[in-house]
Parts: sequence; C-alpha cells; structure tokens
Amino acid sequence: MRNPSRRNKNIGTSKQGHGQNNKMIIPSSWHDSKVFFERLEAYQIVERSILGHPFRFVVEQTRSTAFHSCTIEDLCTFLAFIPATDYGELSLIVLRQPKRKESMLNPVWGRLIYSFEFEGRYEPAIILEAVDTSQKLQWPKKQSLERQREFRRLKEDGHVFEEGRRHFTANFELNSSRRTQLYRTLPHEFGHYVHYCKVVERPLDNDLDWNQRWERYEAIAAEEKERFAHDYALRCTEKLKEEGLIPFERVLEEKQIQKDGLRLQDFEAPSGLL
Repeated sequence: MRNPSRRNKNIGTSKQGHGQNNKMIIPSSWHDSKVFFERLEAYQIVERSILGHPFRFVVEQTRSTAFHSCTIEDLCTFLAFIPATDYGELSLIVLRQPKRKESMLNPVWGRLIYSFEFEGRYEPAIILEAVDTSQKLQWPKKQSLERQREFRRLKEDGHVFEEGRRHFTANFELNSSRRTQLYRTLPHEFGHYVHYCKVVERPLDNDLDWNQRWERYEAIAAEEKERFAHDYALRCTEKLKEEGLIPFERVLEEKQIQKDGLRLQDFEAPSGLL
C-alpha cells in the first residue's frame, strides 16, 4: 500500500510550517503602535542644557544584573565636545533597558531613531542600551572584513575575548562597555543624524518636498550611511584625543533622587556645561 508520508520530504520541516509557532521573535501588540524600543517602563527624566541646547535624558530602570555604562554626566561632557550646529532638533537621549529576548535577537550598543514616540511627541532620539552582565558578548569566528575591523576595535576598547569552537566570547565589563558606548557608539549615532540632516532636513532650497528628500535618503545604501557615520565618529574622537579631552574618568553620581518609589541616579552637571 502506498504511504504518501514516506514520499513527502517536507514533513516535519520548516517548509511545511514545523516550528513556525515557537520561533523566537520580538513580540508586538495589535493595540499598541509603538515599536519595541519605544515601550519604556519605569524611567526618570533628567534635563540639561549643553551649549545652550536643551537635552532630556530618559533613564530606564535596569535589572539587577544590568547597568548603564555611561552616567548622565559622562554624556553631558562628551556632548559638549560635539559642535552645537550638529545638534539640530536632536534633544532626546534614552538610556534603555532591553528585554532579555531583545538582547538575544537584536543586540546593539545603541541606535538612532529618526522619529521616536515619547510621551505623545515624535522626535529624533539616540538610544544607548543597558549592558547585562549575565550575558556574554559573542563574536563569530567567521568574519567579513568589516567584522574583522569591528572586532579589532572592540579589543582596543578593552573587551577580553576567549576563543571557543564557533565564537569568541567576552564578559561585559563596565570600563570596556563605557569606552565602546561613549567614545564610539554615541558619536557614530550622531554621525547618522548629521547625515540625515544633510540630506533630509537642511536642503530647503531645492525643489523636493520633505517626503521626496526622505525617499532619497532611504535609497542611500546602508553601507554608505554606515561609512558616513563611522568617518564622522572617527574624525570627532581623533580630534578630541589629540587635544587631550578624551578619554576622561567616569563622572560618578553625586546624589540620589526618589520619585514614585523608583530610585534612579541624578547627576550634577560639570561646570562650564550649563
């Protein structure tokens, strides 16, 4: 007797749908239009003025195993080194605690969001992710040229990798994570914003409307956008190193504030920044 199950090689495979219901994905909600990185929970807002430009720092509470590698004063100090003409309309810096699944499926040091929904407003924002010491920093042994360059940068930041069968792994440490996020991620994301402003926001004298300029920006290859942001960050940090302005010691907390039962750190701004 013919047994069709023996002839169907797709039975039990993903082609037939096996495993589709239990795939690891970042969940979304049909009644909430926010993207996963916009869903902040317990947070505190700290306002600062840097070079006459208002900034708001949104600090989300971390898990017991996680930490924000940069203090608000670290960020204020570095932001004061960036030309105020590059600030544009960017005034929101979010220190975010990612969910565990997000850290596993979409791990990043930080990201630029061109239109971030926060408390009923849409505005550009730079997000810096909290670092979880219960997890490992993994880097594949099979690397493209760009991955090799980034791997070298991570080691220069102080991350100590151990070689495994398929990956290099390192523990998340405060000082090395701070160097990565403060001296590389923050100026890199600012580079993306400067590029966006150059193409979309500032060329108001041409015949294209905002939507057309945005479409032109969207059409730019991701490699070109990354190259612009990397070059911007590199020029910025090399200049600051030559002037002896970076690296600088971590600016520690000076006081604690209490709000709605939530303990978060507030920091005094260094002299000369307000």
